[in-house]
Amino acid sequence: MDATIEQVGSKIKELPSTYEIIRKNKIANRIIFVGGLPGCGKSMMSPILGALQDVEIQKYNYSIEHVCSLYRLGRITEDATVAMIRMLTDLDLYNLSMTREINLRYKDLSSIFKNPKPWRYIKRLFMDGDAEALIRIKRDNPILQTLTHNLLIHGVPIVRAMKENFCLVEGVRHPLYMVRQWRLYIERYGNDDRDFTIWFNHNGHQLPFFTKGWEDLYVASNSMDKVIYSIEKSLGMAQSALDNMTPRERDGVVIVPFEQFVVNPWPYLEKITSLVGTKINNTTLKEMKRQNVPRDMIADGINRPIYRQYGWKPSKKGTTERDELQERRDFVKAEATSDALKVLDRLCEEYEDKYMTGILH
Repeated sequence: MDATIEQVGSKIKELPSTYEIIRKNKIANRIIFVGGLPGCGKSMMSPILGALQDVEIQKYNYSIEHVCSLYRLGRITEDATVAMIRMLTDLDLYNLSMTREINLRYKDLSSIFKNPKPWRYIKRLFMDGDAEALIRIKRDNPILQTLTHNLLIHGVPIVRAMKENFCLVEGVRHPLYMVRQWRLYIERYGNDDRDFTIWFNHNGHQLPFFTKGWEDLYVASNSMDKVIYSIEKSLGMAQSALDNMTPRERDGVVIVPFEQFVVNPWPYLEKITSLVGTKINNTTLKEMKRQNVPRDMIADGINRPIYRQYGWKPSKKGTTERDELQERRDFVKAEATSDALKVLDRLCEEYEDKYMTGILH
């Protein structure tokens, strides 16, 4: 048996590298991708988008994230990455149409019981599947909603896989509002059995894919500095991906600043619905109310155990937006080196100038 495996392995090595990996068939004709850096507000936006007409419940697709991470590390070709994205999104919609791979855990944010229309998935359990499922998909033309982390970092192969009838929603947020979640997680990268980020080896260290090119700085940094540099480098990679898209590809990208969306979501929802051909309905409005959107103060989120687990705290009565930011900066300052703190201050200033003019007071 060992000899047979060796022979097969030898033949694989001899295969020509000119095979183009393709998938021209298409099941998912309309797709909303939702993503962003950890702590950007994806879990608030995705249920609202899932309540738009014809949009399916949010589906976390780690496989797409992993394929794109391998592509960024140069371990998989662009044609293979594009074909895999097409295949995985088609498979997601196909399975959703038959209530396969559905989350039934009541407390999970991705559970069908947290979706405004859970009974559609219960109903599908008793419908015919397989070929009949494809007939229903072609008839109803549902909109797949796919969630990944670090979406825009992986944006180039994703937009090239979709080409049309898609929307890539990239959530962005003030760096000081993301720091706590990052700080609680940062040392799990490369160490925790439950961290499913793609890692690579660097001088015996298991490092997350996004540290490619600045490995030594990451290894030498303390935990808070790792957070700051990770946010800085990730934002840079996201901007680079956007710069490498064609104008037509960029048309499908919607940057959603958390601070603007929670106060005035309508311009962003209008752009998203226009791109994929859907609309806001009463179900959407009910879900927005449940998410407290629109709201008076940015920090007035929903008090949930999972949010508290990652550092969320309710805003203090009588505080301003500036007060909230200062409290978070003090938290960072207690651990960060002066060099890293300067980087964070620059990122904050750039973000405020770009997205928060007229909001801070």
